[in-house]
Amino acid sequence: MQLENLRTNLLERKGTTEETPFGPQALVYKVMGKMFALIAWEEDPISISLKCDPDFALALRAQYTAVIPGYHMNKKHWNTVTLDGSIPQGEILDMIDDSYDLVVKGLKKADRNKLIS
Repeated sequence: MQLENLRTNLLERKGTTEETPFGPQALVYKVMGKMFALIAWEEDPISISLKCDPDFALALRAQYTAVIPGYHMNKKHWNTVTLDGSIPQGEILDMIDDSYDLVVKGLKKADRNKLIS
């Protein structure tokens, strides 16, 4: 998956911002101020860290060698996915959807309602 396609997909999600709080080498995507994705875009190949249900995170790690515990993240709740072409694009998009949905689910009700309206 190309960086620009990935960025476009992430930014299409309601309430999403792109920031660089950790420096220019890490693109951070937040919904209502809460991070759901981080792209290490200077790596070759690039990687993306995504929030994940702990049990599903373990299953993905067992299924794909390109999925490892979140680099510099809570390894129970985050995976880092190397975008080396070994994982189908649809699966990566599903992982992004899951990460976004998990973060939205954890927002205060008032913030969730802002995303709906």
